[in-house]
Amino acid sequence: MAFQAEGQRPDPRPGPGTPEAEAYLRDYATLLEAAPFPSLVVDHRWDVLLTNTAFRTLFQDVEPHPTALPVDNFLRFVLFHPDAATVLGDHESSWCLPMLAHFAKTVERHGHDHGLQAIRHDIAQDPIMEAAYRHGLPHWLRSVGERAAEQDGAVRPLLHPDPRWGATDCRIVVETTDTLRDMGCARLTLVLREIRRPPARRRRRAHRAVSHLRVVHAAD
Repeated sequence: MAFQAEGQRPDPRPGPGTPEAEAYLRDYATLLEAAPFPSLVVDHRWDVLLTNTAFRTLFQDVEPHPTALPVDNFLRFVLFHPDAATVLGDHESSWCLPMLAHFAKTVERHGHDHGLQAIRHDIAQDPIMEAAYRHGLPHWLRSVGERAAEQDGAVRPLLHPDPRWGATDCRIVVETTDTLRDMGCARLTLVLREIRRPPARRRRRAHRAVSHLRVVHAAD
């Protein structure tokens, strides 16, 4: 496994440079670890700075991937990891499209960011995802409303590996402190909801050529 769900918490990755910021992140990691629900800290590129054990447990069964592990860049995981749909329920419409829309807005604000441009390049290399991004996404937003691109408050389905949760929903809660905001970061918590949904089959890993996005077509 590329990461472990249990055991010693990994050290936080270096923050934006100063010893004070890194010390803050170390202490924030302790706070994050006390949260019972999956929680992570990301920057505007969705690069992951911190995760807690509950988050790593949620994604403990995903296979290694060179660029799209959930503990490395969560946006890349949602868009490009072939195992994403085994954890993220209703993967295409509930996760891919909203995060593509959020990414598009972020690119408008930080268009010259090299990390964002690298993600944009990888989207362009996937013909179906590029069609969704360029042609289908505007139509989808007109249909569902701009609010669909927001992360905070969204309720999305999950397939938890722990059978005590199984097929459930989570509400995404986005928070930031003044210090995290100064770093360009935010904390996301996936608040698991105690609901009783019909058992869902966890999707088998499919060997695919490039894309797993099918919900929006170029014709839109």
